[in-house]
Amino acid sequence: MNFFEWLTTRRKTLATMNAAELRAQEMLLDNERNRMQAKIRQLAGEKQKIIEQGAKEKTPEMRRTFAQQFDLLHTEQMMVARQLNIRSKEIITVSRLRMLREHAPTAALAGGRVTIRDADLALIARLIENDQITSEMYNERLNEILALGQAADEAATGLSPASQELMKVWNDMDAGLIKTTGEAFDEAEKRVRERGAADA
Repeated sequence: MNFFEWLTTRRKTLATMNAAELRAQEMLLDNERNRMQAKIRQLAGEKQKIIEQGAKEKTPEMRRTFAQQFDLLHTEQMMVARQLNIRSKEIITVSRLRMLREHAPTAALAGGRVTIRDADLALIARLIENDQITSEMYNERLNEILALGQAADEAATGLSPASQELMKVWNDMDAGLIKTTGEAFDEAEKRVRERGAADA
């Protein structure tokens, strides 16, 4: 059963799945997302090879062929990336609903909603299909829809201090400030320790 069947079927809707059923679907979606990520990396590698081949080739006709191949690979990569964005938002949704099921009493006490209305599901579906909405934007909007308490949200889905530092390290790698993954690991460890000491 795929995500949108949950939104339309009357036998078992997304809103009525229990925690175990949601966890099973979460794992299936995660596996599919991993396959898409691998495909995007593969296509990026193939595009890189074409660029290298085209740089060595001096014949205009051959370069045109390489350029066309590059365009096809790029188009496919963008299509897979769109599906990856959708899949990521679906995983966020299923994970949130699973957490609500698992922690329903706590969520209720914190002012969170433990039931999902049909109108909520319709809005969620529209947000998932909207290419202009990134996973981060969707995450924030989903918070509002599900009315989760701020403390519960930070604990369950927000970026921890360690995660935030790792994101900065990756950005430094992209900028060429950190050269190897070994250096990145050491730097991430250092920053997490320093941040922990500062917060203590």
